[in-house]
Amino acid sequence: MKKYTIQKSPFIVPTNDGKLIEEHFGNITGNADISIAHMVAPPGWSEPFQTPEFDEYTFIIKGKKQFIIDDETIVLEAGQSIKIEKNVRVQYSNPFTEPCNYLAICLPAFSIDKVHREEN
Repeated sequence: MKKYTIQKSPFIVPTNDGKLIEEHFGNITGNADISIAHMVAPPGWSEPFQTPEFDEYTFIIKGKKQFIIDDETIVLEAGQSIKIEKNVRVQYSNPFTEPCNYLAICLPAFSIDKVHREEN
């Protein structure tokens, strides 16, 4: 039995908003317990508000990322991280002039049917 898995070819999630999503582990790779993705959000990028059924951890590698959690606005910079509890309304964005390079970890794994994005 293999005791480890090295991911050399993450799944590139198709997007139409300029955001790069490289899922290393998650539902796409057959693991519903956790998802780990490397992401690059371009300047001016944003998503609709959402209320996910999973905890989400974000670690900023480079740049800045804005979070609106309920009515509170938080900005994280490189080297900082945050955990957002499941069933909390949140909006992610990069209203800044530089791309934001970060890691996102979801427990259980991200799935589009559990993210509950609001209509714009």
